[in-house]
Parts: sequence; C-alpha cells; structure tokens
Amino acid sequence: MDTIGLDVHKRETQLCIRGGRRSVFAQGGWMGALYDNIGGGYDTTRRADPYLTSRLLAGLGAVAGRSYLDVACGSGNYAVALAGRGIEVHGVDRSRRMIAAAAAKRTANAPAVTWSLADATALPFRTGAFTGAMCTLALHHFPALLPVFAEVRRVLSAGRFVVFTATREQMAGYWLREYFPRAIARSAEAMPSWDEILEPLHSAGFSRIAVELYDVTIDLADFFLYSGKHRPAMYLDAAVRANISTFSTQAESAEVASGCARLALDIASGRITDVIDSYRSTAGDYMFVAADA
Repeated sequence: MDTIGLDVHKRETQLCIRGGRRSVFAQGGWMGALYDNIGGGYDTTRRADPYLTSRLLAGLGAVAGRSYLDVACGSGNYAVALAGRGIEVHGVDRSRRMIAAAAAKRTANAPAVTWSLADATALPFRTGAFTGAMCTLALHHFPALLPVFAEVRRVLSAGRFVVFTATREQMAGYWLREYFPRAIARSAEAMPSWDEILEPLHSAGFSRIAVELYDVTIDLADFFLYSGKHRPAMYLDAAVRANISTFSTQAESAEVASGCARLALDIASGRITDVIDSYRSTAGDYMFVAADA
C-alpha cells in the first residue's frame, strides 16, 4: 500500500492508493418532510452498491455480532446490506416514510436490523451503546454537523464513525454544472467543505481521522447525484431525478427542462464526451471519512 503523509491543520492524515481509488484514512425538520415526500418510489433507483457496502464494512472494521448505528439511514438499504454480512445494525432517520420503508425490508438474510424514528442530534440510546456508526450521503441535510457528530460520539463505546459524502470542493468538478448550473451550485453550497467536516469531528472528540476518495464507476448500483458520471442518459429519466434531492429540491423546472434538452443533444452529437473530459478532477467524486471514537 502506497502511503503519503498529509498535513491537515497540523493533524495527522494519510493518503493511500487502493485498487485504483485514492484513499485517505486521515437537522432540521425539513429533512424528514423532504424524504416523506420522495420516499414512496425511492428504492426504484436507490439500492445498496456492493462496492460501497464493502468499503463501509472495511472502514468500520466490522466484527460479527457487534452493534453498529446507521445515522440518517433513509430507507435502510445500506443497513440491511451490512446486516447481511453478519453484524447487528440499528437504523435511525427523521422521515416516517423512510423508516416504514426500511422496516419492510427485514429479511431472513438480515434479521439483525432494528429501526428508530429519531433526530440525529438526540439519539434515543444510552451512552456507549454501539461499537461503530456510519452515515451515508446525509451530511448536507444537517443544519450543523457538530451536534450530530457529538451525539454519535456519545453513543459509541469504541470503534469508528464512517461517513460517505461529497464535499463542496469535489462538487466543483461535476460536469452536471454544464447543464444544471444553478441547481448544482445550490446543492454544493449545502454540502460541507472538507474543513467543515474535519473541525467538528475533532471538536466532538474523534481522532485519527482519515479519508478514502471514491471515483464513480460505470457499474455503480446506487443512483445518487453523480452516479451518472459515465452514464449521462440517466439524467434524462425523470424517475432517476425524482430520487435525487438536488433535482427534487434544488432545481427549478425550467432549468431541468432546458438542461435535459441540451444534454440530450450533446449525447446524440457525441459532444458529451468532450464535456465530461473537460471536468476531469483528481479530487475524487465522493469520499469515505473514518474517525476513531
């Protein structure tokens, strides 16, 4: 494993190269209302991606039979996927509709999953109840990260907190800006910067913070915002857009219509290849952040 030391605000961080991916292992009420509105068809395009599931497990250092928390679990796709690997998972979300959808997924392959309707800043668990915790693609929905991170730290006895997210800096490299500039700008503004993730993690009491950068692959199974990086025609599908919060909450209908029309023309002409190439970035599309409790 190649390792490069990075100095991040005088704190120790490492950058590692793994399998072609660069890696560093350095809420308000509206959120519930938002996902209550889009939760009905959410799982038609959103599902646990096998590779992302494997990296969450690795980041957690998951041990069979131990208990782990999924913060802002949504419809429970990743909680169920991880439980299917032999660990106990408890999912928490503010959306009644999402929790109901999650509870319906209890299967023989993942019996060790329980669900709670709760705010991430007031978790209904005793101090030190869990061995580890994760949060996937949800940081942009929290008004402030420190109260969430501090509450997660409280309920951890040891282990790691693993976050999968994009940063504001990474979103600057999304070619979607070419077609939906205002929507992507609003979405990026809501996304935390790297410093806005790092500082509250340290303030909450986490240490040995590390990052693994992730570049979207063509076979990605979970259709979140930049999942169509290599499959641009995905964004022409209204069902896909409906389950991506940037399009369902940040985009104006006129911009979506205009952007889709231009995107369709560029796909047909082949110009889309040049557009995608012009947005190449070495910053990764998303990142896993792992922090020791």
